[in-house]
Amino acid sequence: MNRVMVQAAEIPLPEWIKPLKEFVLKVLFLLKKDKWDLSILLCGDETIKALNETYRGKEEATDVLSFPLGEGVDFPSEGKRRSNRHLPGDLVISLDTLRENARRFQVDEDEELRRLLIHGILHLDGMDHKTNNDAEPMLKFQEQILEKLSKKQILGRSA
Repeated sequence: MNRVMVQAAEIPLPEWIKPLKEFVLKVLFLLKKDKWDLSILLCGDETIKALNETYRGKEEATDVLSFPLGEGVDFPSEGKRRSNRHLPGDLVISLDTLRENARRFQVDEDEELRRLLIHGILHLDGMDHKTNNDAEPMLKFQEQILEKLSKKQILGRSA
C-alpha cells in the first residue's frame, strides 16, 4: 500500500487534498509501485524560487521540483514481521506557476496539476529528460499516463 502526505507552505492547505492523494495513488498503481511514502509540498512562487536557487542555482520560480531520496526503510511492526517502505523523495509544486503555465499552454489548471504530479513522480522514479521537447521518452510517457487518467479530476474547478 502506498501513502501520500501533502503539506502547504506560504499558502493555506487547499480543500482538494483528498482527490490529489487519490490521483497520486492511481499514478503509483499504474507505475506498479508499492509501499511508497511520497511527500508533496504545495506552495507559492516565493517558496519554490528559494528552493530552486538553493538546490539548482536558478534564481527563478519553477512549476515542480523533485528531491529524490530513493531509500528503502525497514520499519518494525507488530510481531516478527517488518514493514519495508520506499521513501522516493519529495515533490514541491508552485500553484502560482501552475496557474501561469495553464494560461500559457491553454489547458485547465486541473490538467496542469495532474501533469506536474506525474512529471515529479517520474523524476522520483529515476526518469529524466534533457530538454522539454515532446519527443523526449519521459515526456511522452508522462502524457500517456495523463491520457489514461484523463477522467480523474483533482480540483473540480480552478485552483
